[in-house]
Amino acid sequence: MRTTERLILRPFQDTDLEAWAALNSDPEVMRYIGGPLTRAESDREAAGINQQWKTERFGFLAIERAADGAFLGAGGLSREQWYPETLEVGWRLDRAYWGHGYASEAAAHWLAYGFTELQLPRINSVTDTPNERSIAVMRRLGMTFERTTDLEFDGESFNATVYSMTAEAFRMI
Repeated sequence: MRTTERLILRPFQDTDLEAWAALNSDPEVMRYIGGPLTRAESDREAAGINQQWKTERFGFLAIERAADGAFLGAGGLSREQWYPETLEVGWRLDRAYWGHGYASEAAAHWLAYGFTELQLPRINSVTDTPNERSIAVMRRLGMTFERTTDLEFDGESFNATVYSMTAEAFRMI
């Protein structure tokens, strides 16, 4: 378990699975990340995330609001197919919690964790180019625009915007 000023970042618990599935079935939440998931897909994803955290000490952990225990979504570091040599920081929150700074707070923690504890030289963040909300978070984090490029996910091509941060740039923040 990890903590920030307002958040608890932790592996998924059984009590999270219903809210995680609801979030993952919301077309607006999943608009830029492959589309809605079924309950079974969502449960498998949570189990895989927990296993990755246990074995590799990074992953896309549950985000809980410390003040009241509300399950907000998930975020963290992941290894994605398009840049397997570099971990990616990301987030996925229930729409009710958008616009409160939770994604930025959790992602800032994961950048610090990646650079200080995992000793990573670089961390990326990737989103569909039209996803202005995520791009705004990347900018707030102090990440640097790298490029737009066409990537493929589940056999479908999409135009992606890539931001990154190096360990050196992180130390200057």
